[in-house]
Amino acid sequence: MLSGGTAGGTMPMASTQMLIASASKWLFGAYVVQLRNGVLTANDIAALTMRSGHTNFTYGSCIRVNPITQATETVTECFNAPSNSGSGTNADFNPSTSGKYFYNGGHFQWLSVSDLQLGSANNAALKSAVAAQIGNDFSFAYDSPQLAGGAISSATDYGFFLRKILSNQLRMHDALGTNAVCTNPLTCVNALSTPISLSESWHYSLAHWVEDDPIVGDGSFSSPGAFGFYPWIDASKTYYGVLARYSLPSGAGDSVAVDSVTCGRKIRKAWLTATAQ
Repeated sequence: MLSGGTAGGTMPMASTQMLIASASKWLFGAYVVQLRNGVLTANDIAALTMRSGHTNFTYGSCIRVNPITQATETVTECFNAPSNSGSGTNADFNPSTSGKYFYNGGHFQWLSVSDLQLGSANNAALKSAVAAQIGNDFSFAYDSPQLAGGAISSATDYGFFLRKILSNQLRMHDALGTNAVCTNPLTCVNALSTPISLSESWHYSLAHWVEDDPIVGDGSFSSPGAFGFYPWIDASKTYYGVLARYSLPSGAGDSVAVDSVTCGRKIRKAWLTATAQ
């Protein structure tokens, strides 16, 4: 690490373990790329670029009040649970979304159950399986058996993961930005749903974003989470950064993730250009 610091009131420290929400996706993407020795199947690519057609999954449907129930819930049980979307289950396949970009955790859950033999894994077993590929040399765990959003980690530990990518210890180094698809429904006929502001057009690669909007993008690779955890690697694959915070959205239209991206983007630009933002 070259620099770091804290700001705010009840701020987390670099070592604070927290729910990282969608920053979990990059861990899973690195796991799949490592497991396949960099040679992905058609299903891998469809799922990791969110084009598998499994778009009815909801995060809250796999969160249990009882900690014992939460600890024993499996990937398959989470996938087959009733969706909080209003109808159906998390496992529902929607043919109208197949082949088109639709941001949803169901893609990763489907791949885990159908192709990766992770269906019987609970939180502990899931962590062991993923760590067997990306390493036991940094700390992460699963709060719920959701590949796209259930992980817990810290800025220190996630930073170690990003350094492993940068140093080419993980095959994700060469996979960054590959197989990228357009994501903005206003500018892309093959995109249906995105959490990113429609004023920007990013691409989505293998379980991570490419921030390459033609106006404000800098080409960085990232994986912002809904609670504010925002990790990135710059476009040159030289530097990484983690903005670690935890905040729940206060209501409709409140995007904690977007706020972190806005802040993190300024931090990144300040570092790369040596110019205050």
